[in-house]
Amino acid sequence: MGKAVSKLSKDDLKSLRQATYFDKRELQQWYKGFIRDCPSGQLSEEEFSKVFKQFFPFGDPADYCHYLFQVFDVDNSKYIDFKEFIIALSITSRGSEDQKLNWCFRLYDHRKLGKVGYKDMLVVIQAIYQMVGTMVALPEDEKTPEARTEKFFRLLNKDKNTDTINLSDFKKLSKLDPTILNALNTYEGLV
Repeated sequence: MGKAVSKLSKDDLKSLRQATYFDKRELQQWYKGFIRDCPSGQLSEEEFSKVFKQFFPFGDPADYCHYLFQVFDVDNSKYIDFKEFIIALSITSRGSEDQKLNWCFRLYDHRKLGKVGYKDMLVVIQAIYQMVGTMVALPEDEKTPEARTEKFFRLLNKDKNTDTINLSDFKKLSKLDPTILNALNTYEGLV
């Protein structure tokens, strides 16, 4: 699926229907739009960031887009192809809670170690704060990226200086802090 063609092949449609929560018609519509916006059939990190900027005009999404792009770019090709795009969209918009949490953990686990230290999590949360700018009013214990990251470690009874958070911990954290799941369910039903 690296080369851009005007229509998805029957084999591509079949495999994407099995890998996503989209039906044939939806896949064809998404593909048509993807190829219209990315005639090469590939989306670069720079183009990805430009799209995000439209949704966050009061902040700077560049750093967040870098981490998010890494989660989309499953094959580490430095480009997002349609398959990577539509699978990520399917998980984030229609996936189960467990699928969404697994996908979200990969955002924080940007070094791909299977665990996240305080600094790993902090840089992603800083990027989120830069992206949303002053659009969101935050509770006192989340006024800064450092405070939010410390709160996550505190909720899990973890020492930010020595402990790490693994996927199981992250899932536990999502139960302790409902804002994680709320953020993951933002696009549910919209796509």
